[in-house]
Amino acid sequence: MRFIIVFLFVACCCCSCVVTDDNQPIQTFVIPHSHMDVGWVYTIQESMHAYAANVYSSVSEELSKHKERRFIAVEQEFFRLWWDTVATDSHKKQVRQLVKEGRLEFIIGGQVMHDEAVTDLNDEILQMTEGHGFLYQTFGVRPQFSWHVDPFGASATTPVLFALAGFNAHLISRVDYDLKDNMQKNKKLQFVWRASPSLKAQQEIFTHTMDQFSYCTPSSLPFSNSSGFYWNGVALFPDPPKDGVYPNMSLPVTKDTISAYAKTMVANIKERAAWFRTDHVLWPWGCDKQFYNSSVQFANMDPLMAYINQNSKELGVTVQYATLSEYFQAIHKSGLVWEVRGSEDFLPYSTEPFQAWTGFYASRNVLKGLARQASSRLHAAETLFTRYRISFPDGPVASAWALDKLRALRWAVSEVQHHDGITGTESPKVADMYLQHLLQGMMGAEELLAALFLLPHNLQVPSLLGRRHRTKGVHRSLEQHVIVYNPLAWNVTAIINITADLPSAAVFDEDGHPVPAQIQRSESNTTYDLFMMLELGGLQHRKYLIRFSDGSCHSESKTACAYEAKGVLFERRRVKEREKTGRRLLPVLNECYRLMFDQDTNLLHSITYFPEKQRVRLTQDFWEYEANGDVKAGPISDNYIFSANGSAVRAYDAVEMEIIPGKIVTEVRQYFYREENDKDYAYSITTRVPECSGARLPCHRLEQTYSVGPLHLNTEVVLRTSSSLKNNKTLYTDANGFQMMKRTFRKYVNNTLARNYFPMVRTAYVQDELSRLVLLSDRAHGVSSPASGQLEVMLHRRLWNNLAWNLGYNLTLNDSSVVRPTLWVLLGSLKAASKLHQRQAIELQHRPVVMPVDQPEKPWRGEEPGKTSPVRPVVLPPNLHLLSFSVPGWNYSANHDVHLNHLRSGETLHVEPDYDRVLLRIMHIYEEGDDPELSRPVTVNLKDVLQGVGEVEQLEERSLTGTWNISSLQRWTWKTADKPDQEDKYPPELQDFTVTISPKEIRTFFIHFSSTNL
Repeated sequence: MRFIIVFLFVACCCCSCVVTDDNQPIQTFVIPHSHMDVGWVYTIQESMHAYAANVYSSVSEELSKHKERRFIAVEQEFFRLWWDTVATDSHKKQVRQLVKEGRLEFIIGGQVMHDEAVTDLNDEILQMTEGHGFLYQTFGVRPQFSWHVDPFGASATTPVLFALAGFNAHLISRVDYDLKDNMQKNKKLQFVWRASPSLKAQQEIFTHTMDQFSYCTPSSLPFSNSSGFYWNGVALFPDPPKDGVYPNMSLPVTKDTISAYAKTMVANIKERAAWFRTDHVLWPWGCDKQFYNSSVQFANMDPLMAYINQNSKELGVTVQYATLSEYFQAIHKSGLVWEVRGSEDFLPYSTEPFQAWTGFYASRNVLKGLARQASSRLHAAETLFTRYRISFPDGPVASAWALDKLRALRWAVSEVQHHDGITGTESPKVADMYLQHLLQGMMGAEELLAALFLLPHNLQVPSLLGRRHRTKGVHRSLEQHVIVYNPLAWNVTAIINITADLPSAAVFDEDGHPVPAQIQRSESNTTYDLFMMLELGGLQHRKYLIRFSDGSCHSESKTACAYEAKGVLFERRRVKEREKTGRRLLPVLNECYRLMFDQDTNLLHSITYFPEKQRVRLTQDFWEYEANGDVKAGPISDNYIFSANGSAVRAYDAVEMEIIPGKIVTEVRQYFYREENDKDYAYSITTRVPECSGARLPCHRLEQTYSVGPLHLNTEVVLRTSSSLKNNKTLYTDANGFQMMKRTFRKYVNNTLARNYFPMVRTAYVQDELSRLVLLSDRAHGVSSPASGQLEVMLHRRLWNNLAWNLGYNLTLNDSSVVRPTLWVLLGSLKAASKLHQRQAIELQHRPVVMPVDQPEKPWRGEEPGKTSPVRPVVLPPNLHLLSFSVPGWNYSANHDVHLNHLRSGETLHVEPDYDRVLLRIMHIYEEGDDPELSRPVTVNLKDVLQGVGEVEQLEERSLTGTWNISSLQRWTWKTADKPDQEDKYPPELQDFTVTISPKEIRTFFIHFSSTNL
């Protein structure tokens, strides 16, 4: 987190008695907590050693001493590490008792407090599921409240997910400073949030916005130079002090100080009370890295609270230790009618006029990309292992070994979702830690995939490790086998790319049939790109044989040979201001588009969309913002903040172009040079136009890969797509891949550009009355529409500044990497485009997994296995997406009462994983009104859909993270003006395995397959 110190100014009259309407004192809920960043400045290991382990050890001990004390635990990663590696049997016994009594309460319950701007829906659900599974298996508890106090803005997706997980209330804090001021003045910090326009009241949730003091105790005391109410001081790194004396420990509460402490605390309580509608005040006691010495904390707060309660009539305030649930229960019992907030979010977020927290949307592009790759690889490994486990429960791939590999990657992907992780706002050593954990987890998943593919008896794939020997002779061809897996429950036609060392190739499927392919020299000029066009069923994999040669193709049939594409290089052109363009245009066509490139500039000039014969002027190039690094010279940009020091300038002087016409793809390579005579280019765009005549490959998808960097210091580089669309600077961006948000350009007195940047996780588009231009992304970026027709994507940032705070924590973002993100470009009529981007974004996220079985080598001859049919596909309707299909491994009874009895009896203290329970999630990917057909509810029989995997025997609907049986989940209802007494609506009971899924619904199930499969 980035902590902004809030000073408390206490007026002389603050201690006068303030009496509520019913002449009752203000009821104050003092909620002890410690904000424990899973990363940020220090690594997990450093934080565990310096303070995190001590938080849970000392809290469990101190809470056990007095029944009145409370504590809320939020991030599960630290708690689980403490539970597994530090906690003694005595600690565990204490914790179990405290949880049972409700005095230690788990809030949110995910592995981390995830970011809300740049995280993907899949990963938000994953990290919650991992934490909730641990808590339910270990303690039988299910978190019902959120504490999202530090993410940099609030997404409309988060409240929907929390409602689906069974939460009764949501808590946020970081919203725009001017908006929060207005909400405080008008007592609108609390509301009922209907964040999904399709789900509406079905998944609404009561939401509390923290006031201007946020989640920290007031940090200053009028009578002391020490921090306020932090009697344990400030955590020390790398080692805790041996004498227990920490820096900046607050003055002890004594007979000499207790009155001053009480006046300060009461004044703050009353100030807060004036901003809310009820007489209940949430008073968070804690901040970053607190309660590592809980004894000194409670030893001072206990007498202070007793003093205030003894003088409550005079002070007008009562105080009590509380958990978050106790506070929300009091609010719920008030019976007030609450305002409804629709699907608007709280992004972007600014703390001051020149502090727009929109820079982190693009910070550490490499980390953002790897996090999404790891998530995609995890999904592939989960689905493939689940199929394997159902079909071959006693197969050679040990379930325990496989689950260990999956859990390691689940942990790494969950961890990086932290609000100072994937955001790129951490120190370099913490970024390296995230990268290391992700790479290690991905290596484990690769090992698992290899075992599932290659060992015999798995999914009917013949072993490639059987008896064979090399053939003799002087044949110069080499052979390589690859397996390609489609991790989606849709049939797909895809182009995959394999790097080759030889210029000629032929590709064959398992039955020996030739596969359409194309080979060409790669951009490095030292290797070749082999493109293969493949058709794969849902959750299906196939094996392919590639024959390489260094001369002409040696295949028996020339039709089997990969088309050898040759490039045409165009002269480097300097781009001049106000130069007349469009005189010499060069077309690149497929069945959907005509792309026109200007030979005078080597830039894209226009695109015509053939079905409507609609031509859109469109060009793409790179621009850069120069960032200020001197705090004395004005506002700065850093990890968090984007503060443009003037308008963007063109980032290049000349452009070179190469076009490689092909039969699978036509590739256009554009190289951008900072100076006309530079030897090396600074940026590049590689556009692949699919040549899909007669094939099922979508022709409307233009794939673009960029190379950006290394950047000059204090520059922020954007890809600017300028079009003739009249969008009036209105932009649409996705909220975490779940729903689209309309972003209307707003003018501000200061910092208008930066405050009109928005997060793009998967999708962004601009449109007018005729056409829509869509960009789909393989990682998160910042995006804006600073001028009509423009779509500007921030791809990379490299910054340094002399702000003491940033220097002290090494948060200056001197990122010298080269980044290579991918965007897919779609253009079409509103009707055509409205049905495309939802599925295409998912296909970009989960592209086929390509696994080389061996290195190219001389052909083998041996006992060739007989021809086998590929596994049966699993195919959902086009508007339903298989969000999850996994073996979670958590072992608990699906019956809550039975599980609690097991816990009380001690039977589940040492449990073995449950390999037979399968978790299935299906999501309707369309909103109401997106498309006349695709936006309709869909009815499917899950037994029929999963027949290709096995025989479904039991099906039980669960909450989003699996810990509730949906029939027993009764969330609180909150009165609103339009429905003061409406009850929650829950899906009807399942009958004959048939489910109807409505727009934007996410339905979660536990499935057991027949024992004939297991």
